Amino acid sequence: MSLTVLMNAGPWLSVPPPGYGGIENVVATLVPELRRLGVRVVLASVESSTLPVDEKMWVFPDGQFQSLQRPYNQVCGISQAHLNGVVRALYTRDDIDLVHDHVEAVGLATMAAMGPDAPPVLHTLHWDLAKHPELYGNLDGGERVRVNGVSASQLARAPRALREHSVGHVHLSTPLAVGADRRPAAEKGDYLLILGRINPGKGQDVGARLAQRVGFPLVLAGPVGPYHRPEDLAAAGDEARQNPDVRFFYDQVAPYVDGDLVRWVGTVAGQERDDLLAAARASLFPLRWEEPGGTAVVESLALGTPVVAVSRGCLPELIEHGRTGLLTADEEELGDLVMAAGLLDPDECRREAAARFTPATMAQRYVELYERVRQPAARPLQPA
Repeated sequence: MSLTVLMNAGPWLSVPPPGYGGIENVVATLVPELRRLGVRVVLASVESSTLPVDEKMWVFPDGQFQSLQRPYNQVCGISQAHLNGVVRALYTRDDIDLVHDHVEAVGLATMAAMGPDAPPVLHTLHWDLAKHPELYGNLDGGERVRVNGVSASQLARAPRALREHSVGHVHLSTPLAVGADRRPAAEKGDYLLILGRINPGKGQDVGARLAQRVGFPLVLAGPVGPYHRPEDLAAAGDEARQNPDVRFFYDQVAPYVDGDLVRWVGTVAGQERDDLLAAARASLFPLRWEEPGGTAVVESLALGTPVVAVSRGCLPELIEHGRTGLLTADEEELGDLVMAAGLLDPDECRREAAARFTPATMAQRYVELYERVRQPAARPLQPA
């Protein structure tokens, strides 16, 4: 395939990220498979990114994620500075066939504003589409800019103008799904795991409260704001409470964290994270928001760990109730489902992941979307 794609990952974290980094992990999973299919990839990220690509461009030497806790008027220029570099490159070179953009809100707005002579754009929507109603409700990207979701449920909740620019959805994937059906089963522990950034939408407070009430061991693994380890958060003192996720943790989660039944272990990455997830009796998702993509869900399946979750967002698309997980509309019922999770077969989870959620499957789907975006006449759009 003769195709050069500028993959715009943004300025916040390197690719792959050093631990947590949802979008950056998606990019790191997708790019190698695209290159295997013959796509030439120009990565727009930060200089410290180590993902093998055909070419790399950057404005910042390192990820700027730590700046997100600063006031808006001090941080709002970071994405714009990065995008300014991307736009300059697009106007000074003629070898970019398509831009695959992953930068929230400002990436889409900038790409749409470039005019008809700029390359076609596919903008992937990784987040809650209720966050930017003014942009999404008034989007006009012409024939050049299109979007895709990471689940059907995400796009179903999108404003009309955004749906009119959609070419469909692509479920997320994980390298762990490759050969998952042939992987030896891990020895299971007795704990449940909530894996992900600690914030109100993920519902770690619900999980911790249920663990104490029902009596099941629970491990919380993920950062609190910019703090990846308990000792880092403790050392930050009261100043850390300026971050809303830190306030949420101290006010709503920490009262249930006793270091025994409920533990917060901070960010885990690499083999440590995989081992922790594979040995869990189940993954718990006590969601309070409409989860758009569910990376942690497909990772759990790939490692043979059933999912117990509130049935919101993409969860019903990813989980078959009674086979690969247990879903409920009532967060208070999660405690009962936790006790039944041990009856589910981990092998069924691994088989599902190997069949549906490999990087090769995701990359092939994106190549199909690239062609649709580049050929408007052959591009049926989603119904409005």
